Amino acid sequence: MIFGRIKSLDAILATAEKKSLTRSLGAFQLTMLGIGAVIGTGIFVLTAEAAQKAGPGMMLSFVIAGVVCAVAALCYAEMAAMVPVSGSAYTYSYAVMGELIAWMVGWALILEYAVAAGAVSVGWSGYVVGLIENAFSIDIPDMLVRGPYDGGIVNLPAMAIAGLVTWLLVIGTKESAFVNAVLVAIKVSALTLFIILALPAMNMENFTPFSPLGFAGVSAAAASIFFAYVGFDAVSTAAEETKNPQRNMPIGLIGSLAICTIFYLLVASGVIGSVGAQPLLGPDGAALPPGSTDLAKACVAHAASTGSEAVVCSKEALAWTLREIGWPQIGNLIGLAAGLALPSVILMMMYGQTRIFFVMSRDGLLPPVFSKIHPKFHTPHVITILTGVFVALFAAFFPVGKLADISNSGTLFAFAAVSIAVLILRRTDPGRRRPFRTPAVIITAPIAVAGCMYLFISLGHETKLMFLGWAAIGLVVYFLYGRRRSHVGLGHDEVHETDADTPQQPVPPVPKF
Repeated sequence: MIFGRIKSLDAILATAEKKSLTRSLGAFQLTMLGIGAVIGTGIFVLTAEAAQKAGPGMMLSFVIAGVVCAVAALCYAEMAAMVPVSGSAYTYSYAVMGELIAWMVGWALILEYAVAAGAVSVGWSGYVVGLIENAFSIDIPDMLVRGPYDGGIVNLPAMAIAGLVTWLLVIGTKESAFVNAVLVAIKVSALTLFIILALPAMNMENFTPFSPLGFAGVSAAAASIFFAYVGFDAVSTAAEETKNPQRNMPIGLIGSLAICTIFYLLVASGVIGSVGAQPLLGPDGAALPPGSTDLAKACVAHAASTGSEAVVCSKEALAWTLREIGWPQIGNLIGLAAGLALPSVILMMMYGQTRIFFVMSRDGLLPPVFSKIHPKFHTPHVITILTGVFVALFAAFFPVGKLADISNSGTLFAFAAVSIAVLILRRTDPGRRRPFRTPAVIITAPIAVAGCMYLFISLGHETKLMFLGWAAIGLVVYFLYGRRRSHVGLGHDEVHETDADTPQQPVPPVPKF
């Protein structure tokens, strides 16, 4: 079914050529880009969130979330290879299901990227604050390092890292990409060291009971830690900057996802097996909601009665685990590595957000100022700064779990849209060349859509209401501005200048790492 005006694939490709990004990324660079975007808060921080919802059953949650991402990745790979331009799910939806759906997907991607960047900023803050407190034996007031939901006032470190990443992106992607490559190496090395030290300390008794809250708990955890995989589609936002995209996009997408999934399962096994991961329950026997005041009180009570913090209470789960099993100094090093590495995820999430805004502005759906290029740094500075401000505000006042769930709602919508688009395009344009074909698409695409719907339903009631409210706001913005200014609606697909006097310059590419 088509909703609104269609921008044909040929027009999309032609527009990209008129105002194109230089192609410079290969399969290895794309895989590193994906790893940099994926491995981050999900494994360093959300392990504790998942444990509070599912206990050791979070192992199954990782598998469920990974399977949904795998089938979605296969659909993404076909579209990315066939339509190798920037814009990700937004561009694919525009070509297949119409402008209205494309707008809603692009609007939902704001939740995926900007809110996700805020979540990672909060995760970074937890590790850095924990490292400083343990290394220097000091106690930093919670009111300055936690948001209102976590018992504080404002998370200043999270705001600071969001500001720093914004500055990196404004001064140029060359510096940003180099920093990202270094941080990816640190991150993977830290996780490998954790696995080496934690797995030998495993006690199989810690896996019992495996699913203390039943399959509902496993499903809720899967819906939350789906956030851990959210970055893989950021690779597709760089499609227009990829050499031989017909070959390299599928490799980058699926390769990065496979590597990250292996890491997740090994690290989760190390945490569960070495220190246990049973959730803290309320008087009614139900798990206390992560990020809630009740859980914070239960954590204090648990520490007072046992003399030790529970893993579900930790803001730095991996570093805390190593300290508990007798590796305090290595735990501090893991904390340092996380503090150094998590900004790479923030960087790529914000990068993806600004590039999607760039493409939407290029199509006329957003004001042309959003694709304005800085005269010195040659970056889309206006939208980068605007994105950075909102990311900093998200990070300052919301806990990581709530931000992750909100981000997931937008991501699941986008993933489902791409999966539907692949299925529709197989019927409406069967003759188009497809360098990569989704295997068994008649089965794979529906499974991806059903999986996204299942995880969305498993999100909290509050999160689903927030998504619907955000979607309603998006519809208002579209009908008041985007529909009237759309280049397709005006009867032409050519690129319009963002400034009457100064021609718009193309966004600079992400260079080789």
